[in-house]
Amino acid sequence: MPSAAAVLSAYTAFAASAMLIRTALNEVRNMINHFIPQRLQEKIISKLEGLLGNLSPQMTLIIDEQSGLAIDQVYKASEIYLTTRVTPAVQRLKVSKAPRDKNFSVTINKGEKVVDTFKGVEVIWEMVCVENKRPKYDDASEHRLFELTFNKKDMDLVLTSYLPYVMEKSKAIKEENYVAKLFGDRSDGLYYSNSINFEHPSTFDTLAMDPILKKELIDDLDRFVKRKDYYKRVGKAWKRGYLLYGPPGTELQSLRKNSDLRRLLISTENRSILVIEDIDCSVGLQNRRALTLSGLLNFIDGLWSSCGDERIIVFTTNHKDKLDPALLRPGRMDMHIHMSYCTPPAFKFLASSYLGIDTHGTFGDIEKLISEVEVTPAEIAEELMKSEEADVSLGGVLKFLRAKKMERTEVKGFQNRYLLRQSDFGCAAA
Repeated sequence: MPSAAAVLSAYTAFAASAMLIRTALNEVRNMINHFIPQRLQEKIISKLEGLLGNLSPQMTLIIDEQSGLAIDQVYKASEIYLTTRVTPAVQRLKVSKAPRDKNFSVTINKGEKVVDTFKGVEVIWEMVCVENKRPKYDDASEHRLFELTFNKKDMDLVLTSYLPYVMEKSKAIKEENYVAKLFGDRSDGLYYSNSINFEHPSTFDTLAMDPILKKELIDDLDRFVKRKDYYKRVGKAWKRGYLLYGPPGTELQSLRKNSDLRRLLISTENRSILVIEDIDCSVGLQNRRALTLSGLLNFIDGLWSSCGDERIIVFTTNHKDKLDPALLRPGRMDMHIHMSYCTPPAFKFLASSYLGIDTHGTFGDIEKLISEVEVTPAEIAEELMKSEEADVSLGGVLKFLRAKKMERTEVKGFQNRYLLRQSDFGCAAA
């Protein structure tokens, strides 16, 4: 058995040799960096990696988050599928939970690997995030992708069986855990990644609008979603446009330019509802160059509109008369829905929803006043919410409507006096 002194001497010699080799390698690296241009270094490294790759039995598929202008469906499916393949071997996980979600959502973090087995074949997934050093307006600051590594001999199995299995599995997971999402505009232009669970309690059952018009709208929607084969047979994109117009009462918003419309369209999945609010304010044709009428028309029924199925596009405006006639024709805005002021039938519906009553002694007076003044369903609903006692609540509605009528009478009186003065002034001048 070697003595302690011999072991120490051997270790010292080994350490000195290792240090010498490390120093020599550093010197060589410094010489290369000093004498060989950076681009040439990258080419040399690329060639060496290619040579070593040919010798390796492993194959790596790159699954990019983006596929041209749209979101890659394989990437989205892989992201969903991998949530079911997380094991204790993964060291870093991303955990999230949206309001009303039953369970936590657990996904792998960047740099982490997940090992999966399919029909006896082992594959390795890795999430890679690459910083976008020169992002444009519509680019994200980070570029994400999955690397799928496996033995080269299993490539046919992976492409023809494993990836289709991942797609089907993710579809089943998505349908089982379906929740409506609300997407919004982001500064980097990626609409799809800026979303929250859509949990608004309002439904058609709680919507206060003319009962006949509501039935027509529901029937039209039901007919649309059942006609996939019909749209394909007649050679039309499976989409439907609705224009909601009525009195002012919403905050104005606007899109910035034509590319925003295109990005909005391609960033949404099939079976989506796109809402463009205050379309008369979004397209200021006289003062804008970036957002034009032709850009909007191409968005609605041009080539880009065929990128997807079962899409409903909803436009809103307070001023239908300001819209170009080219926007209003069928095929672009197929159904025009007038969201009018509150009507007696709409009031009865609101009273039933908010107070749980179908009749009351004040109904006659309230319905008469509603026919005489312009009041929105939202204003009536606000008054009904002030008390759960029917007498108190409806008394407040009566008081509110009488004040509205008095205000309207005063305004009309002022207008009549003004017109009379103008008429007298004209006669005196003559």
